[in-house]
Amino acid sequence: MTHQVSRSPFLKPFYTRTPVGGVIPRTQRRHTLPASEFRNLTPQDAISVFEIEREAFVSVSGECPLTLDEVLNFLSQCPELSLGWFEEGQLVAFIIGSGWGKERLEQYMFFTLIIPETSAVHIHVLSVHRHARQQGKGSILLWRYLQYLRCVPGLRRALLACEEFLVPFYQKAGFKEKGPSAITVPNLTFQEMEYHIGGAAYARRNSGC
Repeated sequence: MTHQVSRSPFLKPFYTRTPVGGVIPRTQRRHTLPASEFRNLTPQDAISVFEIEREAFVSVSGECPLTLDEVLNFLSQCPELSLGWFEEGQLVAFIIGSGWGKERLEQYMFFTLIIPETSAVHIHVLSVHRHARQQGKGSILLWRYLQYLRCVPGLRRALLACEEFLVPFYQKAGFKEKGPSAITVPNLTFQEMEYHIGGAAYARRNSGC
């Protein structure tokens, strides 16, 4: 996809730390990184993405959902369907998606096929750095991503495949189960989930997560 996203409130720097007194000295503004920001990922972020993904998944399943080459492929061809959360310039969580043109996800070319100008996005992976887990960052990032997708012209659905224990997490974000997924990985089974994108993006997040 090559859509140009404009006027999205979800990719502007999101500051979370303010010095005592609420005043930021001018001499510090030029050289400090935002305490927290969300932005689309680029190929330059690929190694950081892969390192977080590898640590998160290899210990559980023995393999990564995406290889480094596949990460580079997605971030080169459809960076607008990715979102990274950075704290003081360091990547702490990310989502990678790509265009998908069919009603259900399929095994064939599952991780390499990129379909431009489509109404659906396939979410390949959501991962959080080990030092940032158990802080609600996964649900916050997913919420921001789904709201951001409302600003991408033409998108109507988001699809993903997840293990059964993750179904409640995605249901809380608004996804609905579509049944067992056609995607197969040795010793693992998946449920397919769908989120309907519609309406205008919300100005703020009404959630306690």
